[in-house]
Amino acid sequence: MRSLMIVDDEKNIRHGLKMMIEREFPDQYDIRIAAQGQEALDSFHEQPADIVITDIRMPVMDGIRLIEAFTELESTLGVKPIVLILSGYDDFEYAKAAIRYQVKEYLLKPIRRDELFAALRKTEEALLWQADVHKRMAASEVYFQQLQAHRLKELLEQPEGSLKDMEAAAKEIGFDTFMKPFRLAVMKYKYEDGNAMNKNELKQLIDHIMASVEGRISACFLDGTGKVVLIGSPDGLFEELARQFTEREMDGLFVGISCEGFRVEDIRACYKQALTAMNYTFIHPNVKLMSHDDIQGALHTYPVPEEDIRKLGNMLGTEREREIKALLLDIFHIEDMPHVAIDYLEQVSKRINEQVLDEVFRIYGESMVEVLKLYRKVGTMDNYRHFHTYFRNLEHLLLNVNEYIKGIRSAHSEHSEIKAAVSYMEENFHRPLNMAMVSNHVSLNYSYFSEAFKAHTGENFVVFLKKLRIAKAKDLIQDGTLKLTDIGKAVGFENIKQFSRVFKELEGISPHEYRIKVQTDAGLQQG
Repeated sequence: MRSLMIVDDEKNIRHGLKMMIEREFPDQYDIRIAAQGQEALDSFHEQPADIVITDIRMPVMDGIRLIEAFTELESTLGVKPIVLILSGYDDFEYAKAAIRYQVKEYLLKPIRRDELFAALRKTEEALLWQADVHKRMAASEVYFQQLQAHRLKELLEQPEGSLKDMEAAAKEIGFDTFMKPFRLAVMKYKYEDGNAMNKNELKQLIDHIMASVEGRISACFLDGTGKVVLIGSPDGLFEELARQFTEREMDGLFVGISCEGFRVEDIRACYKQALTAMNYTFIHPNVKLMSHDDIQGALHTYPVPEEDIRKLGNMLGTEREREIKALLLDIFHIEDMPHVAIDYLEQVSKRINEQVLDEVFRIYGESMVEVLKLYRKVGTMDNYRHFHTYFRNLEHLLLNVNEYIKGIRSAHSEHSEIKAAVSYMEENFHRPLNMAMVSNHVSLNYSYFSEAFKAHTGENFVVFLKKLRIAKAKDLIQDGTLKLTDIGKAVGFENIKQFSRVFKELEGISPHEYRIKVQTDAGLQQG
């Protein structure tokens, strides 16, 4: 009997699904229910389930976080359920994010009986397939595949010419059983946000590959950098694989294919060719698969344009936005794309980071909060699926930095806005004030205002406001007619405790002690 768990915060849906499944599949499922993700996870710890049907939006722990937890548990418990998601139409885009967690099916609310039952039947087929895979994993052939993968990985990672006995290496990897001639393919998977697929997910990908191409792959393993390496016959096999994964909406898969190889000595050269070909998918829009044959002799390279990069840095903070955009196009030779050598693009990206962006951030620091995250991402092209996305983000970052520096320079050279801000604070110190409110009053960007305010006053906003309020409080204490509680409120403090704490922080004594001091000094002067 299969173990099935239903997770939904709506009681009617939980029990309604349970009844529907029990009627359609009598005695097939041992069904448990949970009202939210954490309850389901606790139950799963006690007794794992084969199938989990979960809603997305729930209190305490939502459905996506629950799926993430199942993925994290897989390495420790060795089991992971097949997950079916329940979602409303408004949740559908959000639910698509779960594709990376191998979600089997999305069921839209209100649930249709035929769709639910079809999804469960598909799930049963998948569970049977998994059981068959586990059986085969236990067979002795798997041990050889693991040994072969280990030896091949060693062969690829050793320096050129270091492996003397190629005959022994050929024997260890079973090269005599390889299809010849052969091609080698390198595959990587990148999600839309630029993050790479992790090793556990890649291992599942390899399982899918092996099931799809049984008998036509000589070896399939992960290299030292977490990319999938395949060695097989050159009959369009890898193109077919790429097409299969595209049909499954796995559009983050990128494949590089080598030229033909014939000898064991060719494996290392083929690996380098496949890596190069895969890297060039980065600069070809909508190309997910590239052969090394396609890129030979068609690449343009140039000296790194140090002078133009220097000019680019000098232009930041000026009214030369159009010139910045034009110069960036020239630096990357966009008119020659996609025939520009990727080594050149990498060198230029590195020099822009070092000579332009690092220098800007060294001077202006982390006060540039609105562009700091983008800066960190643009720091390497490897954070992106495609060059055009990287280029757009780099251009966007440079234009943001340009505006930021213009604002800083303007605020430093003309302090009228800051003077207006100080006047506004002096007139409204008794009201609840914060930096966002004051910067908005004088129509300055929040980050610009922070930098310019400190440059003008010598204090950050919070300290300046504290000092202003305490100075006003001291005047009122000397007047002697108001209670300390009323004085605190009159200068903008929420309560006497906050007033006393800030007063002592700045003056070294409490408001009460200061009043006694003022009264004593006045008495001595009169005497």
